[in-house]
Amino acid sequence: MYTLYHGNIVHTPKLGDIEILTNQYVGVDANGTIEFVKLAPDLQLALEFVTSHNEVSDREITVIETSDRKASFLVPGFIDTHIHASQYPNIGIGSDLPLLDWLNNHTFELESRLNGFKKGMALAKEIYTKVVDRTLTNGTTCASYFTTVDNETTKLFADIVAEKGQRAFVGKVCMDCNDSYPTYKESMEENVSNMRDLVEHCRHLEQKGYDRTLICPIITPRFAPLCLRELMEELGELAKRYDLPIQTHVSENKAEIAWVRSLFPDCANYTSVYDKFGLLNEKTILAHGVHLEADEKTLIRAKNSSVAHCPSSNSFITSGEAPVKKYLYEDGLNVSLGTDLAGGVEQSILGVARSLVMVSHHLAMDSENDPKIGIAEALYMATVGGAKACNLSNIVGTIEPGKKFDAQLIDLDVKGTNVDVFDIHRPHGNESTAELEKKLLTLLYKWVFTGDDRNCVKVWCNGKLVVDKT
Repeated sequence: MYTLYHGNIVHTPKLGDIEILTNQYVGVDANGTIEFVKLAPDLQLALEFVTSHNEVSDREITVIETSDRKASFLVPGFIDTHIHASQYPNIGIGSDLPLLDWLNNHTFELESRLNGFKKGMALAKEIYTKVVDRTLTNGTTCASYFTTVDNETTKLFADIVAEKGQRAFVGKVCMDCNDSYPTYKESMEENVSNMRDLVEHCRHLEQKGYDRTLICPIITPRFAPLCLRELMEELGELAKRYDLPIQTHVSENKAEIAWVRSLFPDCANYTSVYDKFGLLNEKTILAHGVHLEADEKTLIRAKNSSVAHCPSSNSFITSGEAPVKKYLYEDGLNVSLGTDLAGGVEQSILGVARSLVMVSHHLAMDSENDPKIGIAEALYMATVGGAKACNLSNIVGTIEPGKKFDAQLIDLDVKGTNVDVFDIHRPHGNESTAELEKKLLTLLYKWVFTGDDRNCVKVWCNGKLVVDKT
């Protein structure tokens, strides 16, 4: 079935620039690929364009009109590059604790309950189903997930996220030392064997139509202090052998950084630990990076790795305020956004984008420079930056020909909305293009700073409708 969408589009193909496309027709083929984004005077001409370029008739084309919703627009699906699915029940718990105490007092106990036994599988199914549903309803079409050290529940998670239709990087947590919670770890051999088993499980999903752009295993050393050298070396080899992406944590908390220095005195800094063991490359997502040293930023840029910025979490557990604008414009790093549930309390990347802007404003209060982030950068990081981090730049991140239709329909007039739209802001259909663009930009600002999941009325992933609140 061919689908033709009509409406206004807002996206950020370039860092710092918001592109608004008014009254566009978007043609999406049966595989979910965008064939064209085109301004057409009317529907009939758009249909004629489709039929002249495809072996389909008018009757085989589904037309979805969005511009009849006056305060609406299409935006790309959000990409959450750092989220702990297993920690979802702990949202809001532990704001009085710094990172390492928070892990020891709240996180490891919860994660250890998600195991291959009957009760553990039941709990995992409940948690994983809810977290995927929650992220999808907030417009997240792609996410890079941490699960737990348990492989059976991780495979269950892969099955759940495939069934729900969300793009996902599925990360079984790998760790072989944990003095603070000794029962929650695996041996080096178990970590490697189970990771191989997860790869095979995802291959079976691939045979069912879920290729690696939809469901992909990701090498996930939790973080350097909980992984012995031999394990990290083996994980680096696995990533190379199976051509897998990598995710981990780096330079989140000052106490954590000091711990890494004591464990790896032969490494120049935290980031270089991962580089030493083959875990730093163009497919590596480094979560947090709050306190990166100059040499670390140089190394990350040289390796084309990405930083997953998690401002909600960094604030909630008092890790620090990352100078993201400097990372983007001076250091040349690719920076994406992560909810970091449950260290973070925002379930939506929209909320994380708000946190990003507000944290940058706090930094600006004590700086002679201008570290403030605007919504153009925030939306770029939430979409294009995430696509780059996930090595999906040619697949998602914007609404343009050749990419998959991963999108959200935002409606600020939806029933029960938190956003009040006044008549002076609402498009009426008789504006010039410039006037319409100005109104849409106003609506965009109102959505970013006052909107929530109620305004995300439809979500498509890979061309398939996965959320419909209408």
